[in-house]
Amino acid sequence: MGAEPLLPKKTHTHTQPNSPLILGLQPSALIDHVAKIDSSLLAQIPGERGGSIPVAIEDLEHILNEVKTHILSSPPDPSPMRTMAGGSVANTIRGLSAGFGVNCGILGACGDDEQGGLFVSNMGSSGVNLSALRIKKGPTAQCVCLVDALGNRTMRPCLSSAVKIQAEELTKEDFKGVKWLVMRYGIYNLEVIHAAIRMAKQEGVFVSLDLASFEMVRNFRGPLLELLQSGDIDLCFANEDEARELLRDDENASPEAARPEAALEFLAKHCQWAVVTLGSNGCLAKCGREMVRVAAIGRQRQLMPLEQGTCLQVDFCMG
Repeated sequence: MGAEPLLPKKTHTHTQPNSPLILGLQPSALIDHVAKIDSSLLAQIPGERGGSIPVAIEDLEHILNEVKTHILSSPPDPSPMRTMAGGSVANTIRGLSAGFGVNCGILGACGDDEQGGLFVSNMGSSGVNLSALRIKKGPTAQCVCLVDALGNRTMRPCLSSAVKIQAEELTKEDFKGVKWLVMRYGIYNLEVIHAAIRMAKQEGVFVSLDLASFEMVRNFRGPLLELLQSGDIDLCFANEDEARELLRDDENASPEAARPEAALEFLAKHCQWAVVTLGSNGCLAKCGREMVRVAAIGRQRQLMPLEQGTCLQVDFCMG
C-alpha cells in the first residue's frame, strides 16, 4: 500500500502542469469555530455528544454565545476560540498542500460575505489552488466544534441557507489533470457527489470517500451502501463509530459486527483501499489481501480526534 498505487504515474495522458494533483469536493465552503468547553454545555444543545447534526443559524448563534461561559481554561492558547476555514475535506487538502507541498485544489462554492473571504484567505495562504472555487452571492456555511476535556468533539454545522455548488455547475474541466478526488459523504450533497464521481471516472480519477459521522451513516445508511457497492469508491475512510453504524443490523446484532475489523473487511470488498481509524490507537488498513495495523506515532498521539482522522487521510493520500 505504498505511494506508487495511491499516486499512480500514468493515471492521465493529458496531465496539465497547473492542474491540482488532488482535488477536494466540498460543495459548501465552511468556517469552523473551534472551542474547548466544559461538557455541561453539551447537555444544553440538540443531538448526541460526539456527533455532527445540522442546526439552524439561530441555534448556531445561541451555541456560540453560550460557549463564552463554558470555555475551558487553556493558558497556552492565544484565544479561547479559533475561527478558520474548515470541513474535513478542506482540512485534508490544506494539510497536503501546506504540509507536503502537494498541488491541491478545492471544488465548491463560498459566499460573498466575511466568512467567505476568510475561507479564501486561509486556503490561499496554504497554497491551495482555488480556481475551481465558485464565489456566489449569499452566506458561507459555518460550524461550531465543541471539544471537551478529553479531546472528543461535537460538531454542529449550519448549512441550510449557505451557498453551495450544484451538480449541473460541475464541468469536465474541473477534473482535467486531477489524479485523486477527495470527498465526504453527506445526504444533502448526494446529487453533486454522484455527478462529481461520474465526471471523475470519465477522466480516470481515483475517488476517496470519508464517511462523515456516525449519525450520517446511521440515518442514511441505504444511499451510502449503494454508493459503496457501485464500485466507484477507490479509497474509503471510517472511524470506529461510523464503522459500527455501517454494519449495524437491528434484527441480528452481534459483538463481532461491532468490531472495526469486520467493517474493514466489508469496505475492502467494495474499495481498493479501506481504512478504519482508531483514534490514538492508529488505524487498520487493507488493500487486497493485505491488512495492516498502523500505530499512531509522534504528534498524532497528541492530536484531538477532530484532527487525527484528517492527519491519517493526508498520510494515506501521500502513500
